[in-house]
Amino acid sequence: MMQYKLIYLLALPGIVFFIVFKLVPLFGLLLAFKDYSPYLGFTGSEWVGFKHFRELFADQNFYIMLRNTLAINVFGIVFMFPLPILLSLMLNEVRHEVFKRFNQSIVYLPHFLSWVVVSSMTFFVLSTDVGLVNKLISAAGFETISFLSEPKYFWGLITAQTMWKEVGWSTIIFLAAMAGVDPQRYEAAVVDGANRFRQIWHITLPAIRSTIIILLILRIGQITDVGFEQMLLMMNPLVMQVAQVFDTYAYTQGILRGQISAGITIGMFKGVVGFILVMTSNYMVKKLGHEGIY
Repeated sequence: MMQYKLIYLLALPGIVFFIVFKLVPLFGLLLAFKDYSPYLGFTGSEWVGFKHFRELFADQNFYIMLRNTLAINVFGIVFMFPLPILLSLMLNEVRHEVFKRFNQSIVYLPHFLSWVVVSSMTFFVLSTDVGLVNKLISAAGFETISFLSEPKYFWGLITAQTMWKEVGWSTIIFLAAMAGVDPQRYEAAVVDGANRFRQIWHITLPAIRSTIIILLILRIGQITDVGFEQMLLMMNPLVMQVAQVFDTYAYTQGILRGQISAGITIGMFKGVVGFILVMTSNYMVKKLGHEGIY
């Protein structure tokens, strides 16, 4: 064991990180079963069992939040998940290395912008008063469109924002998987007369299939998660019915109203649902004969 001491030392920061930020906070989940009071503390607060869960499920906003959260995530899976795969295939086909690296850098850049910047850019492009799009619509003689205050546009707007910001960054894993494909397989395909499309369909896609499946399973496990900062910045009273999600509700209950136990209950509910979805989707994938996450 001592012969690997340098490897253990190298892994120590990661181990400490997971213990401090992942394992230790798990004890805080007990507050979901307590009526937490800062004055009584963690141990002195009264046990109330499943009271907060019953209140959560009985809340009239629960099904609205569930609908909004699922709708936004389904939009993300249907429209956002395939795009990095398609973009990765396109970048992988670029043969000029300098041009390829330049394009990769360009599509990576939006990931490093904060949601504050992205939301501000969205406002200046789509707002009714100063938005570039509405100015063009008005100049063309048409009536301006309230993109930011019409509920029917909200889910599509959130999905479009996420796609613009994250699609490039999401290509990294797929490009890494494609880099591991044996070049001799492409050479053999060329000898057999396969064109570029056939090479992609019969070599590249099967080579990254396991990566696609694993990422899809993990994405399904996050179906109750919506970007908190993005939602908080984009929501307004006019779109509240389609913008209120579990993350913003937990912030409202736990931070603004001081109901810590209620906020933790929402987080625990999300975690349990995500765990069940990951286990279920992984089981189904393995039943279909593919390799799952374990």
